[in-house]
Amino acid sequence: MKILVGMSGGVDSSVVACMLKKQGHEVIGATMSIWDKNTKFSGNIQADSCFSPHEEQDIAAAREICRSLDIPYYIIDCSERYKQMVLENFKNEYKSGRTPNPCVMCNSYIKFNALPEEAAKQGIEFDKFATGHYAQILFNGQTERYEIKRGVDRTKDQSYFLYRLNQQQLSKILMPLGAYTKKQVRAMANEFGLSVSDKPDSQDFYSGDINDILQNEPQIGNFVTTDGRVLGHHQGIWNYTIGQRRGMGIAAERPLYVLGFNRDKNEVIVGFEEECQNAGLIADNLNWSAISGITEPIECEAKIRSSQQPTTVRVIPLDAKRIEVKFFAPQKAVAPGQSVVLYQNDIILGGGIIRQSL
Repeated sequence: MKILVGMSGGVDSSVVACMLKKQGHEVIGATMSIWDKNTKFSGNIQADSCFSPHEEQDIAAAREICRSLDIPYYIIDCSERYKQMVLENFKNEYKSGRTPNPCVMCNSYIKFNALPEEAAKQGIEFDKFATGHYAQILFNGQTERYEIKRGVDRTKDQSYFLYRLNQQQLSKILMPLGAYTKKQVRAMANEFGLSVSDKPDSQDFYSGDINDILQNEPQIGNFVTTDGRVLGHHQGIWNYTIGQRRGMGIAAERPLYVLGFNRDKNEVIVGFEEECQNAGLIADNLNWSAISGITEPIECEAKIRSSQQPTTVRVIPLDAKRIEVKFFAPQKAVAPGQSVVLYQNDIILGGGIIRQSL
């Protein structure tokens, strides 16, 4: 089988390329280039983020791995589509007082869409597209649908970021590392003699100041309590996220948290920890995965952030485009713009974009 492997220059994708070649497949390496060279970045930006001016270091590492494996290697320019689909969404959401998840958008529109599409346009022939994600893709013969299952290594599970992949995409994807722990993968990298076996994991979407991307002029507004008392001033609501505790510079008898925003008044609403608790949420822009949708309330588990353990919920369909998710136990800092992902027995049922906390 001809398999295109998305190479990041890190240990995970490098191990995938080695594994697949040892299994006898015809492996082709490809790295997507996404850095917008017009970005005016400031400060010290680490090389361990996805969107980085140092991406040439990752490209050099990926090229060297492919050379050592004696497999073809290509650089696929996805920068324009990344700018349109990920960065513009990022900017618009933050300016609207919401907290976007660029990794979710990138996986759906770029990594598993633009990258293989652009590779095919360049005449690269392949049957499957493989990555180093810690998640599992299964085919359910009863429902005749592809399913995304949480990775065996719960500390590295990346299924949350993949919930927007559609059935056509899932039918063409391989994720060989979903059945392994990170420790096992690093051990395999050592066995394969890979130079990146000890390379640190990528930590974030962007390690610099997000204002490098937003390019907003300061817009002074007030920090206010839920009853309207002014506690201080801020430079722009986009500098804060719901649940944030640090960086406000406000003196109080107890730590203050960001509770929400009043965009019309340019206000950041703050309060104490107990005020961060939410009973539920409304989500739209739904994408169903293991099922085609719901017409009646169901009980399942949900995650409102990638690092969270799934929590029991009741999901109520409001209409074809919206759901209400009620938590069995209150959850802290539900942030509009983030994703809620629904699970059952570690399988993703679907998910959507959080529009409102309850």
